[in-house]
Amino acid sequence: MPASASLSASLATKREILRCLTAKARARDENALAAYYPAAGPLGRERYPRHLEFFRLGAAHRQRLMLAANRVGKTEGVGGYELALHLTGLYPDWWEGRRFARPVRAWACGDTAESVREILQRKLLGPPDAPGTGLLPRRCIRSVVRRGGGVADAVERVAVAHASGGTSWLKFKSYDQRRKAFQGTEQDVIWLDEEPPMDVYGECLMRTMTTDGLVMLTFTPLLGLSEVVLSFLPGGRPPGEGQGAKAVVTATWDDAPHLSAAQKRELWEQMPPHMRDARSKGVPQLGAGAVYPVTEEEVVCAPFEIPAHWPRAFAMDVGWNRTAVVWGAVDRAADVLYVCGEHARGLAEPEIHAAAVKARGEWIPGVIDPAARGRSQADGRSLLDIYQGLGLELTPADNAVEAGIYRVWSRLSTGRLRIFANCSQWFEEYRLYRRDAEGRVVKERDHLMDATRYLVASGLDLARETPPAAGPGRSPGGEAADHDYEMFA
Repeated sequence: MPASASLSASLATKREILRCLTAKARARDENALAAYYPAAGPLGRERYPRHLEFFRLGAAHRQRLMLAANRVGKTEGVGGYELALHLTGLYPDWWEGRRFARPVRAWACGDTAESVREILQRKLLGPPDAPGTGLLPRRCIRSVVRRGGGVADAVERVAVAHASGGTSWLKFKSYDQRRKAFQGTEQDVIWLDEEPPMDVYGECLMRTMTTDGLVMLTFTPLLGLSEVVLSFLPGGRPPGEGQGAKAVVTATWDDAPHLSAAQKRELWEQMPPHMRDARSKGVPQLGAGAVYPVTEEEVVCAPFEIPAHWPRAFAMDVGWNRTAVVWGAVDRAADVLYVCGEHARGLAEPEIHAAAVKARGEWIPGVIDPAARGRSQADGRSLLDIYQGLGLELTPADNAVEAGIYRVWSRLSTGRLRIFANCSQWFEEYRLYRRDAEGRVVKERDHLMDATRYLVASGLDLARETPPAAGPGRSPGGEAADHDYEMFA
């Protein structure tokens, strides 16, 4: 064979090999969905138990939250992956979650139109210059409708071929469109990537109610213990299992085998300290920082019987929506204040709260929110007058906010303020008590925190020892009564 012919054959072979490799790469890129969660290997699905748990819980729970650290794959590997399965019906053999045997109507939602385009649209469809290279296989994309307006290359809706033979419909939405944009049509699946406003979340629940549809949330809790987060985490803590229609799965960097130790270290060092728990563990961030940066483990203590010689006092924060009371007992020798009882209730008359306070000991003096000296809208009498008329011994508290916060923080940080473990509502508020980006205390769910501040700032000066007639086992009037431990537990 002439040399020229041999060279020509060699070039033809190379071109054919290149064509085959290119076709193979294109086929892989255009069917990215099939590459996720292989049976084995460094990124095998057995190494992602939290991700698989989220999928599995979809079979029994209509609302699911993946409350996760950054970079664990919650957007692409959880929300986007599951949504693509429902749209296409191409469920893998190992899938234990919810299945739709028919086409679905779905929304993919994020913060803004720009972020939806850059994140959700790109994950599902691929970049504008390479459509069909995202999680939705190219062969399944039947049509794409661009979004009008000023966001270039943004997509409004997509028609997706379902394995049953029909067509699923996906629509992209953003929270900046406001609640009204989420009204209207019934949906089978709604994916909320990044935390939605509560009114948007409520509309999404309505859209899936009649279809028994799914609402999936995937986000890092940078907004702290918000209303949405608390709807999944009663008391600010993850439940052991899903509650009724709801389920929550948490994931930290330890649940992301694709992150190397060097990457984790670099990410950690770049984060502001107050954001580290949220971004590395999925622990709700408390705005610009907790008011009291002291862990619960450092302040909680098991309830015990209060010695009769320890002085006691209570403090009240009053209001119609919520009135809160804390009781304290002081170990003078060690200078330790114990918050040993709580009362918090809303929409109740002063008589109800007064009865609860007196039940723990009418001899115990108290301090009250100084705003209670203002006039009541009902009959012109002040709340302070009303409570004093109901038999409570009350004095207006010092309400210097920052000074009071400093005094509480000083005691907490030095172990001189301890809280009985059964003061559950106190700890719920403690987890929420935070400052906003401007450093202001967020005035939400803080009534027991305010009462604690009054107790530390003013109640200690008034605290009184148990009178002899109300010693252990006796009430002030001499009749039999519960032991102090039971009264304050």
